[in-house]
Amino acid sequence: MYGSSEKNYLTYPTGVKSWLFTLDHKRIGIMYLVLILLAFAAGGFFALTLRLELFRSGEQFLDQDTYNKFFTLHGAIMVFLFIIPSIPAALGNFCLPLMLGAKDVAFPRLNLASWYVYVLGAAITLYSVAMGAVDTGWTFYSPYSTQSGGEVISMTFGVFVLGFSSIFTGLNFIVTVHKMRAPGMTWYNLPLFVWGTYATAVIQVLATPVLGITLLLLILERAVGIGIFDPAMGGDPVLFQHFFWFYSHPAVYIMILPGMAIVSDLIAVHSHKKIFGYKLIAYSSVAIALLGFLVWGHHMFISGQSEFSSMVFSFITFFIGIPTGIKIFNWVTTLYKGQISLNTPMLYALAFIILFTIGGLTGVFLGALGLDVHLHDTYFVVAHFHYVMMGGTVIAFLGGIHHWWPKIFGRMYSELWGRIAFVFIFVGFNMTFFNQFMLGSQGMPRRYHDYSGFYKTDLFERYHGFSSFGALILGVGFAIITIYLIASLFNGKKASDNPWGGLTFEWATTSPPPTENFSYEPVLKHGPYDFDKVLPEDI
Repeated sequence: MYGSSEKNYLTYPTGVKSWLFTLDHKRIGIMYLVLILLAFAAGGFFALTLRLELFRSGEQFLDQDTYNKFFTLHGAIMVFLFIIPSIPAALGNFCLPLMLGAKDVAFPRLNLASWYVYVLGAAITLYSVAMGAVDTGWTFYSPYSTQSGGEVISMTFGVFVLGFSSIFTGLNFIVTVHKMRAPGMTWYNLPLFVWGTYATAVIQVLATPVLGITLLLLILERAVGIGIFDPAMGGDPVLFQHFFWFYSHPAVYIMILPGMAIVSDLIAVHSHKKIFGYKLIAYSSVAIALLGFLVWGHHMFISGQSEFSSMVFSFITFFIGIPTGIKIFNWVTTLYKGQISLNTPMLYALAFIILFTIGGLTGVFLGALGLDVHLHDTYFVVAHFHYVMMGGTVIAFLGGIHHWWPKIFGRMYSELWGRIAFVFIFVGFNMTFFNQFMLGSQGMPRRYHDYSGFYKTDLFERYHGFSSFGALILGVGFAIITIYLIASLFNGKKASDNPWGGLTFEWATTSPPPTENFSYEPVLKHGPYDFDKVLPEDI
């Protein structure tokens, strides 16, 4: 079923117990991957249900309360159970030690503990769904979250627990990068995937405790009656927004920096060219991680903060576009005169550049004070958010899955079906979300269950119907990916050790890798993308 008949991390040791108590970073990455994909399927189900409800004006099959609960579940599952852990916990766990030439992460037991903490947090979240689910939106804004049902306590506690999983993973990666690099691997010889994962880990460790404290204060307010956020008890609901976005805007970069890291690797490997401006891309990852802590106030332009504060946050929002622009410029320059292979991973990398650029530029619109007042809480924000999160992180995640699938499982997938699925994903995504920019600019507010009483109902119905049809196409694309990836495990062609011709250490071991990663101590003799300096027989 998997790779060769020789022993590898998938086949040895055997038994369910060997997986549940494994300290192997590769198996832990696989276990994360399974749960993360299940969370993605659940979040996608709620998203598709919401889009079908909005296909026509008027109530279709969800009442207002159920719609709000489905909306909250879609957001909370996608953000906290899928997007934040997706690349670092799954692909990061699998690839980072291999890329460093290490035999494992620095703290294997802490790594396994982070997976169990993730399972516990997910279980608590599911318990809150069984209790009736919450209808506050995934941000848990007060006063909604201080006045709605008791499920808020269990849901927010589940997210609180999930935060520890994120912190454990971040700590592990930071120490691993500092202490477990192979001989000859300096900081400026690190693969850019490692740089991006390292910057993400810094944000995870520094920002996640703020969310934990915020949710703990919310739980205490509801359980004990202390006035913190509820104005009825002398609290300040805007304080919750400050706390929440001080974490959640850095969390945007927890979500997107790993995607950028994947794309940097994909662009270099599949254009067979040394990455242009390696140091600038590496520095820009760190710059984004640090500046991400300073821009939270642009979510609050209409929340009553001072004009001076809004001006400062608006300026920093524009400023953070510079390191992002550096990455895009360097990726495009790397492609210039490269030997580009338009295989499935590369198609997703190119799609990332297009879609994330749209998401980033529309973020600049929302950072402008005058425009944001008009566009705030409209579908323009929904479209922008999804172009960044799905057009960015999810597209990069798909590219990374296809890129490292042969290494993870030792089997090749159908390239034909990979390209067909990409077309469905790319077309369906743009059909779903691009017209939402126009929908929002015409005044359609987000989070509405019904728009039949609006003065532009006919126009809104056309836009919503087009989006819902696109969502169905998008769902077909994901179904195709699921089918051919699973099929490849059983009848896929055996993968070579280095099917793409990559120069980083993970391609220097077998597919799938042995339990110990390498049968020798790897020593770095060339840079991670020195295609012009390495002979074909050295690849």
